[in-house]
Amino acid sequence: MLVQQDSSVPKSKPQNPKSSLFPRTLRNRFSPSKSLDFSTWFSENLYKIVTIAFLIASVAAVFFLRNISDSATFFCFQQEVKQIETIIHFPKINYDSILPITDKTTPYSKFRSDQWIIVSVSDYPSDSLKKLLKIKGWQVLAVGNSKTPNDWSLKGTIFLSLDDQAKLGFRVVDYLPYDSYVRKTVGYLFAIQHGAKKIFDFDDRGELIDDNINKHFDIELGQNAKKQIILQYNHDNPNRTVLNPYIHFGQRSVWPRGLPLENVGQIEHEEHYNEVLSGNQFIQQGISNGLPDIDSVFYFTRKQNQEPFDIKFDEHAPKVAFPQGTMVPVNSFNTIFHYSAFWGLMLPVSVSSMASDVLRGYWAQRLLWEIGGYVVVYPPTVHRSDKFESYPFAEEKDLHVNVGDLIKFLISWRSNKTGLFEKILESSYAMGKERFWSEKDVKFTVAWIQDLVSVGYLQPRLMGLELDKLKGGGVVNYGDRKDFVPQKLPSVYLGVEETSTVNYEIGNLVRWRKNFGNVVLIMFCNGDVERTALEWRLLYGRVFKSVIILANKKNRELVVEEGHLDHLYKQLPRLFDRFESAEGFMFVQDDTILNYWNLVQADKNKLWITDKVSRSWSTVPFDGNKDFHGKQAEMVKEVVSSMPAHLQVSYKDHTVNHDSTLTVCGSEVFYIPRRLVVDFIDLVNLVGDRDIHQKVAIPMMFIAMDSPRNFDSVFKKMVYRKKPPKDISMSFYSPEAPAVHPVVVSNEEDFIKLIRVMAAGDPMLLDLV
Repeated sequence: MLVQQDSSVPKSKPQNPKSSLFPRTLRNRFSPSKSLDFSTWFSENLYKIVTIAFLIASVAAVFFLRNISDSATFFCFQQEVKQIETIIHFPKINYDSILPITDKTTPYSKFRSDQWIIVSVSDYPSDSLKKLLKIKGWQVLAVGNSKTPNDWSLKGTIFLSLDDQAKLGFRVVDYLPYDSYVRKTVGYLFAIQHGAKKIFDFDDRGELIDDNINKHFDIELGQNAKKQIILQYNHDNPNRTVLNPYIHFGQRSVWPRGLPLENVGQIEHEEHYNEVLSGNQFIQQGISNGLPDIDSVFYFTRKQNQEPFDIKFDEHAPKVAFPQGTMVPVNSFNTIFHYSAFWGLMLPVSVSSMASDVLRGYWAQRLLWEIGGYVVVYPPTVHRSDKFESYPFAEEKDLHVNVGDLIKFLISWRSNKTGLFEKILESSYAMGKERFWSEKDVKFTVAWIQDLVSVGYLQPRLMGLELDKLKGGGVVNYGDRKDFVPQKLPSVYLGVEETSTVNYEIGNLVRWRKNFGNVVLIMFCNGDVERTALEWRLLYGRVFKSVIILANKKNRELVVEEGHLDHLYKQLPRLFDRFESAEGFMFVQDDTILNYWNLVQADKNKLWITDKVSRSWSTVPFDGNKDFHGKQAEMVKEVVSSMPAHLQVSYKDHTVNHDSTLTVCGSEVFYIPRRLVVDFIDLVNLVGDRDIHQKVAIPMMFIAMDSPRNFDSVFKKMVYRKKPPKDISMSFYSPEAPAVHPVVVSNEEDFIKLIRVMAAGDPMLLDLV
């Protein structure tokens, strides 16, 4: 798909939700009248007539296809449409067609500065922001959003309101949410357009220590800069892909936002370091005293008596570099980007807000290696007070669900493209294909690169990737071994004993995540997804690789796909194809609650289903094809007769009186391992367009794929009743059961009740409510 400058995204100015309270149709309602001459009217509205005619023809074609005798034609047509919706096309850019963008709308068109501090502002200027104006040689740029007061102003600061941003002509504007700090992306482009060589990505809630950026970071990296020797983590273990830098600076029991939860228990300090020559630390991450950049899990589980955090790091510890193959969380609160890394400033728009900068950081680090760059973490540069009203887990959901897999993916990713921009496009496409972000971010990347070219940014040259030298256990020689033993600063206020392991609750969450972190959960919602979809993702997304939600109606905003429970099994192969590396797939209906802590012992190489639950799994007799069961049985016979030998033999050997009885299962919850996915897909294809109900199809397929004797009996002790209770309480719900059915969760109030009873098995769930 060729993406041209003028056709990649619509160039219309985004509507400012503050500046317009009425729909455009109402604003134009009393526009001047026009001539009613038919020829004039026809010529002016020709494109509308053609469009309407095309739509009418399309609808007629659909109705025609639905009514012709060959129903398979329409089925194939529907499948092709659905595939088009999910296919992510590889992005391409015609660089010759990209025109320069100059500042023609602000008073700063002739202004130039090498050094910029960029902040997002949602409230009136903070005291810390006012102090930034005292720093000589740095221009402060404040980027507004829909929460920013209309009369925001601070002398000495360049402020870009929503209206200002829309007039700049940047393509990225069309993709940015109105109420998010990711609108800083516009600020980055504005600074580059106005001569930026260094950008300090900052949070206006932090106070720069000593009001001196040059004191804390390496601002000059060019030929005239003094070359230094920097400590660098060793790469003796090529399987170590991510590290907690807080350990190096004296805090072993604290971990940064974006560190995979399975790594928080690794608190040993480095046995020895290597050294690296300075000059290529194009991304420089500072650390914050007081309230450092921590995640919601730490924030809500490590406090003592709700006292504010005041965490201190070792200000005398040396800065430390990260070699190729080893990553570190990077944020947008306290970070220097040099010109060679400006391409890495792009903040993803399709992920949760508190995940955007972390995903950006990991993505940028991987690409940084392609130009010989690396990340360095510095001693405390900022102090942030713990004054925040909330630290919502919901805003971090994409971190706890995907970040571990993301790091593994990025470490293994390779590209043979010959230019950095092409590598950036390829990596963004790969990220979208692996669903670490959506197609929206793939298109956003195209717009971002086009805008970089338009403002005159020059992409850095590529250098050899040293990461491949590590294959086979080899070690890249970064210099002599050096010793440094970090301090162990007091952590009593954390309310946690310093031991070799994290506390019990965190340890459990890590264990569950390790067990199910490569299992995809597919959930069908019978209820109102607008009131429950996000809650289900929060609940199960902490544990499973990904949570796919289906309902009777599609909801694009909530990423809910359309599906029909009676034949939902026919959609599963398409979902399986999305996650080729997943080791298994769990299906559950929203009236069945998974107590995942009781599923850890189950064998993920076996089938799981409720065959030991009599109310869910039963055998019913039938007499001919007079009733529902008889008609279903006739279709089952047809499918069985066409099965390959191994499937047909298994089905007949393990079905009693299969000529006169039919196995039926509620199919409320089941699990399919990776090794049987191919068999399942083959069986779905054998069913074809036969109207076999899910309650009949699933047990038929399970028995054909394997003997019930080999099914894992993990659901044997699940709570299963015919009618749901009037209220969600411990009198019905059991935290000792592997699953509970039925439970009705139709709104936020029901979800809160559910979380409170589930907390008996997973106490950390209380952090969600």
